[in-house]
Amino acid sequence: AVNKISVGGDVRLHTEQLRASLLKGLVSTGMKVVDLGAVPTGMQYFSLYQLDVQGGVMITGSHNPPEFNGFKISLGTAPVYGEEIQKIRQLIEADDFEQGEGSVEKYDLYPEYYQDMTDRIKLARPVKVVVDCGNGAGSLVACELFKRLGADATMLFCEPDGSFPNHHPDPTVVDYIQDLIRKVRETGAELGIGYDGDADRIGVVDENGEIIFGDKLVLIFAREILPNYPGGQVVFDVKCSQALPEEIRKSGGQPLMWKTGHSLLKNKIKETGAPLGGEMSGHIFINDKFPGYDDAVYVSARLLEIISQSDKKISAYLDGVTPYHSTPEIRVECASDQDKFEITRKAVAYFKKNYEVIDVDGVRIQFGDGWGLVRASNTQPVIVVRFEAQTPERLAEIQSLVVGKLKEFGEVKI
Repeated sequence: AVNKISVGGDVRLHTEQLRASLLKGLVSTGMKVVDLGAVPTGMQYFSLYQLDVQGGVMITGSHNPPEFNGFKISLGTAPVYGEEIQKIRQLIEADDFEQGEGSVEKYDLYPEYYQDMTDRIKLARPVKVVVDCGNGAGSLVACELFKRLGADATMLFCEPDGSFPNHHPDPTVVDYIQDLIRKVRETGAELGIGYDGDADRIGVVDENGEIIFGDKLVLIFAREILPNYPGGQVVFDVKCSQALPEEIRKSGGQPLMWKTGHSLLKNKIKETGAPLGGEMSGHIFINDKFPGYDDAVYVSARLLEIISQSDKKISAYLDGVTPYHSTPEIRVECASDQDKFEITRKAVAYFKKNYEVIDVDGVRIQFGDGWGLVRASNTQPVIVVRFEAQTPERLAEIQSLVVGKLKEFGEVKI
């Protein structure tokens, strides 16, 4: 039975309000709560392994706009999501929970977290890096950690501020990492790193200020980690480049494409024992010398460790990768969630009938010399499409074919 859990919260302006209510509710059911205070998500996950607790809640709006907030819930060390969240709602509506007198213990996990990180990561030389914390929860640990690791780090926006005064904390959106790119070029740094609002997603730019997207980052880690796991699986989401499975095979591993969503991927990694996983959005799961959860601060430190072992530029870690042409993620707006699911269903049925497809999440249409993806967003009334091909001309062809079909299936804004 669960009788003790840990609770952490990000730096959003209403997180403390939510924390007060959450703690009050938990205590009224007899729960013992370890209150971690303000922490990045990775540190709340760390508490599930480090402390004597049977689960936890992270209060965070992640990379959503400042007015959003929510709970990431873990039972044991596994995420609670999808249907299970609906079950919690039913319990709440039925007023079906224990009564009791619990307790709250405030706990400072920072010393143990820093110790754990410095035990795991050793830099062979002081890598020159720029880190943009975006005034999010990463600000709480990154500055101190990079100092302890001996990196030559220039820190940007490391004052926790839930109004996000400098830019929105989502390092996978090009507009929000312009400061990082400028600073990397200005300081001659070897790379730049950005975190989202709760620091479970990472964005990286190379020494020239060019973006290394999530799939390419997984690829760099795959080349490093797979030699120790012959035949090991690497799990990645349906938005990733064709170059990723190609490189996983070249490195002696087995590619496993799965649904987009950090909880879905994390569970797949647990289930398969894969040493590595990741998704386009910058959630990276390292299950090698680490317990496989998405802590962007750890991922960034591990990346520095790899780079510190030679004088190679980070861009050189992508040498020999097939250069595909791709679109960013295109968001097609629908009138409602119902429309979104209906149009996606029609698209899946049509493309499945007429083309070779992968249908683990929406439909990824395989054209041989490229692919197109159509999937329903997990969080908004939006259909997500993305395209990739060997030439810009073929890319345009695939895109107009798929988008043309979507317009036939319903009212969409594109």
